[in-house]
Amino acid sequence: MILRMRKSAMFALVVLFAINILNFYDRQVAGALVEPMRKEFNLSDTATGWLGTAFTLLYAVIGLPLGRIADTKSRKKLLAIGILIWSALTAFAALATNYTMLLISRLGVGVGEAACAPTATSWIGDQVGPGKRARALGLFMLGVPIGCALSFFLSGPVAQHYGWRTAMVLAAVPSILMIVPLLMLTEPVRGAAEPTREISPAGPAWSVLRIPTLWWIIASGALLNFNMYALGTFLPAFFGRIHGLKVGSAGIATGILYMCGGVAGGLFAGWIGDRIIKKRKNGRLQMAALIALFGVPFAYFGATQPRGALVAAAVLWAVSYGTMNTYYGLVYSSIQDIVAPAQRGLTMAIYFMAMYLCGASFGPLLTGRLSDVLAKRAAHVTDWKGVSVAVHEAARATGLQQAMLIIPLLSLALAIVLYLASRTILADMERRQSAAAVLARTA
Repeated sequence: MILRMRKSAMFALVVLFAINILNFYDRQVAGALVEPMRKEFNLSDTATGWLGTAFTLLYAVIGLPLGRIADTKSRKKLLAIGILIWSALTAFAALATNYTMLLISRLGVGVGEAACAPTATSWIGDQVGPGKRARALGLFMLGVPIGCALSFFLSGPVAQHYGWRTAMVLAAVPSILMIVPLLMLTEPVRGAAEPTREISPAGPAWSVLRIPTLWWIIASGALLNFNMYALGTFLPAFFGRIHGLKVGSAGIATGILYMCGGVAGGLFAGWIGDRIIKKRKNGRLQMAALIALFGVPFAYFGATQPRGALVAAAVLWAVSYGTMNTYYGLVYSSIQDIVAPAQRGLTMAIYFMAMYLCGASFGPLLTGRLSDVLAKRAAHVTDWKGVSVAVHEAARATGLQQAMLIIPLLSLALAIVLYLASRTILADMERRQSAAAVLARTA
């Protein structure tokens, strides 16, 4: 019986992991296809950035009610509906004849994908005990680099040979196929993996906002997501403009970078997170802060490598991206250390709303806008009386390279915020454990 339960839990983790891969595959496909879409619709980098920002704004807002539903209703049915919506709207982009239709497509993808994180992380929290959660969540969040890498690997070359519209349609198909195995799963009981078997909220739904550490973690998520979405939107264009790669080659280069750096970072986070928590209860957040600080110089030198230094730039960005991916296993498991099981879906939705509204929504937009401003400055041109000025591609390259320097700056801020979170989490963990003990005595 125990073996059967373990197999069932493992199958559930595999299915959720596969869904998360496809979640980020479809999310990143627009970033992989930036250059052909930009050229067809004659878009500025600011307009390109709005494609990512529109997605994140709606994703953040719609995630809040979906997170509450994840705490009270069937998680697998909610996730299945989300998959159907995001797949359909990914394919819809292939029909776009103007920029507005592209925006509508990304908005729809945001609605569907907002169901993924609250349902899946809540599910895993009820399936895996506290001592192994960093590894389980770290493995689940490997869907970020693997999904993004596959999107770059496949979408870029497909777009180069068959057009970006075909790449959009092909991105939508695999997600739909995952609905069947998802509906075959049996959901775990909420709180089943907790030592005290917490099966009801320890307080009002919004009481999670009284947890000091959660505010620091929300701030850290905003900083991380700014960087991740800026990279996801502009890194292929960066390789194309600075290092002369075509769209297919830029996609492959970015995919290799994501796969190597992201997978290494995610695996390391899971391993170190479950080891260090046995020695220091706030060790996960301390380690997350140290790793974020370690990544700062790699991001800086990755952005400033001269034209032709492709290998050096790719290696430096791979290390930087890997350090960012350690965040998920270390920080997401820390969230579950301070929040009751029946509040995890809502907590993650609140967290995602803040980190996307305050971070991801600005990453593509502000980086794109900064790139446009610096490109015009590099070209020594002025816009007279509202007459648009075409900026030379060489100036666009300079502008984007300089704009990417915002990433190491925010990585430094991320390290500081995570360190401050590590200073408050011990008290918050003790409060959570005391509340759980009271709940167990009165159950």
